[in-house]
Amino acid sequence: MRPQDILMPVPAGLCCKPGGFHIDPVRPVERALITHGHSDHARAGHGAVLATHETLDMMRLRYGENFAGSVQAIAYGEEIGLGDVTVTFHPAGHVLGSAQISVTCKDTRVVASGDYKDARDPTCAPFELVPCDVFISEATFGLPVFRHGDAAGEVNKLLASVKLFPERAHLVGAYSLGKAQRVIALLREAGYDAPIYLHGAMEKITYYYQERGIALGELRPARGMKKAELAGTITLAPPSATSDVWTRRFPDPVTAFASGWMRVRARARQGGVELPLVISDHADWDGLTATIAATGAGEIWVTHGQEDALVHWCKTKGLAARPLDLVGYGDEDEGETAALTGEAKPAGEAESAGEAET
Repeated sequence: MRPQDILMPVPAGLCCKPGGFHIDPVRPVERALITHGHSDHARAGHGAVLATHETLDMMRLRYGENFAGSVQAIAYGEEIGLGDVTVTFHPAGHVLGSAQISVTCKDTRVVASGDYKDARDPTCAPFELVPCDVFISEATFGLPVFRHGDAAGEVNKLLASVKLFPERAHLVGAYSLGKAQRVIALLREAGYDAPIYLHGAMEKITYYYQERGIALGELRPARGMKKAELAGTITLAPPSATSDVWTRRFPDPVTAFASGWMRVRARARQGGVELPLVISDHADWDGLTATIAATGAGEIWVTHGQEDALVHWCKTKGLAARPLDLVGYGDEDEGETAALTGEAKPAGEAESAGEAET
């Protein structure tokens, strides 16, 4: 069976006609399969939603109990028949509950990876390689310049700065789902056992991680703290909050930002980031190319990101490759960058995460 008869790009997103569903649709549809809880992939208003338990919980936290007409949880490795296809969910290593979605029809398997990373992350299940005929890869950091390095080393830079400036507060801008919790977990692994403070927009999801058994140590709300008491502390906040009046409650704050985009130093300078931390929840160039090669797929579809460069690389390796040109994805990182550079922020989570703390 031709892959394009199994999955094809339409204005709403990736559509599986023989299965009667869409994957991460950008507009309400009758049945949606959701890879993970970031708002550019998980939207409210669908008739029925199939996703991992954690992703469904994230959608409830963000959109309320009635975010979809009906919901069904699927475990990693579980097979479900939908129409003429079989779907399975596999860990994507992106955030808690994130999944790649394997769609098999007759003898052809297509894997939609969603967002993924092959780097170690103590807060979610590690990426699982799924052999397939067609692999749909993101390309957020799909240029050779993006090599993220060791996240633990970046956290050590943060701790060195805290030790060097004990009279200052350190504010770490981080996306509220996945990135913030990973930074906290890495701080704990590095031996930092002091309380870590949270902006109000971080609390709900971070406490949910703890409920799911992710060890994050002692966490405290930043609100209500006296300015002098925050000297020498670390606070996690949405990126937009690190550049607004909220920061005035901290003593001489050091502004840090945890993102793969911090590999581009000009972005850090433009956003006034004193301490850029190259920590990404997306695969870098080496991760993308190694994963593509390891799947054994003969055909690669590339979406949301630097599509052309990755398509070109695939073709040099003798693989059939094409860009999908899907729109509406990538808001999470674009929103982080926009919050720091003053560019227009896209709609979605990048806006809500930066709402004033109460």
